Amino acid sequence: MRIQALLLSCAFTFPACAEDLAIQAGSLYDGVSAAPRHNVTIRVHDDKIVAIDSGFTAPAGARVIDLRQSTVMPGFIDSHVHIGSKLPSRKNAVEDWLTHNAIDRAFDGAVFARQMLQQGFTSARDVGGGDETVALRNAINDGKTPGPRLWVSLEPLGPTAGHGDNRSGMDGGLSHPGWDNGLVDSVDQARLRVREHKRRGADLIKIMPSGGIASTGDDPHAQLMTNDEIRTVVETAHANGMKVAAHTYPSPAIDNAVRAGVDSIEHGSFASAETLALMKQHGTVLVPTLTVYEVFYQVASTHPELLGPGTAPKELENDPLPKRNLPLAVKSGVKIAYGTDIGEGDHATEFGLLIANGMSPSQALFAATRESAALLGASDRVGSVQAGRFADLVATEGDPLADPKRFGQISFVMKGGVVYREHGAETVAR
Repeated sequence: MRIQALLLSCAFTFPACAEDLAIQAGSLYDGVSAAPRHNVTIRVHDDKIVAIDSGFTAPAGARVIDLRQSTVMPGFIDSHVHIGSKLPSRKNAVEDWLTHNAIDRAFDGAVFARQMLQQGFTSARDVGGGDETVALRNAINDGKTPGPRLWVSLEPLGPTAGHGDNRSGMDGGLSHPGWDNGLVDSVDQARLRVREHKRRGADLIKIMPSGGIASTGDDPHAQLMTNDEIRTVVETAHANGMKVAAHTYPSPAIDNAVRAGVDSIEHGSFASAETLALMKQHGTVLVPTLTVYEVFYQVASTHPELLGPGTAPKELENDPLPKRNLPLAVKSGVKIAYGTDIGEGDHATEFGLLIANGMSPSQALFAATRESAALLGASDRVGSVQAGRFADLVATEGDPLADPKRFGQISFVMKGGVVYREHGAETVAR
């Protein structure tokens, strides 16, 4: 019984059971250089990388992990998730929303977070949840449940009848105490909401300057927040040490958000060349989220009744546009971070979509590592294989830059020096 108790303790409180490791890598893409390094050993102590040695070494006292036939990369980062969200093809979206609460979504999020980790995503940024996402982040950090390191916002901030208004399309008599947590209809309200979100545990702020697609009654081509409201959110968030992610589609709204100082544009589907140039000038990051358009377009085409009221026509009209516009963004030189806009599902799908629509495999890998780490403000901790960073490593057979489907065939996952996947199978954390 004592042995079983010790094993369980190591599984859920892994820092106390850490060991020295030597990961022998046949090839390494380190997230810094586009060129691979061959035949190296990554030395790990506790949860951090301490050195990368040339050749295959086996330091005294270290456990050797043999990845000599594999390509090792930094753990992937998904910069736009909704960790507790189900795929829309499973059941009616409105029914699911109204028959499940935050606790249900927390349990769903735990399942989807575990799946993400198995897919090779060791970090993620949740841009629109509630208290359940804060609780899940804390549970993962405390070793209670496996999952990526999470940076979370809470409810997206936006105006009444905007993309984040849960009452849109509903019976006007329906209400829920949490439905007002993101509503912003004045400058004073914008300032207060940011401060409330900070108090409730948010790492960043998400805003909805324009209308959206998967929402009822709003126009994705229209700016719905005022410039003063956007500017107040940004100033208040930055004063509190939080970045701001802006969901917005049309160029005029993107321009206003960029000038107000937002850190990233989520989607940016209708951005013009001039708008992309403005983003590059200001260092604003684009998170294209092609995966969500692929998912929703298929559902809108085959089962529109599963989507929210009146949203299927918007999906069919607008979802093909981001893929057509991505080559323009790549050519512009704007910084691009990796994001899917899903919770449940295959988060590696975005690799194939980015590559098929204008990015090189190397650029896609940088988007999911170096660029996403910079967007998180965590380049000193994640996104590259260097001394001092967390030992977040993934591996696949073959070279994913030569054969991009390998991005979706991860055989090894380590997060913070703990192995969660080995030889293509989930392991007990140790």
